[in-house]
Amino acid sequence: MHVMPGASEQTRRVKILNANWVAGPDRDDGRFEIMVVTENDQQHTMAPSPAAMTALIALTQADTVLAWDPADRALIAANVIGRMPWTECLAPANSPPT
Repeated sequence: MHVMPGASEQTRRVKILNANWVAGPDRDDGRFEIMVVTENDQQHTMAPSPAAMTALIALTQADTVLAWDPADRALIAANVIGRMPWTECLAPANSPPT
């Protein structure tokens, strides 16, 4: 991966993001569980709050480049507005190959 501001050397691009929702009792938000698979096929799991999950889904629907930094347990969303230079060689995960 190219140099990414604020990221560790372990940071890798996200190639798969899966989400499960586990229902709770009536009137309960339940809980989310997500699995991130990075470009080096490493799997990472976490359980974001329903509010965080809403934001996460919005980021996955935008034309962003997502990267996971396991050292800081940080999901990095680049190109929310504009394009970062280090992403120029990376197409968004949902784009067809060029």
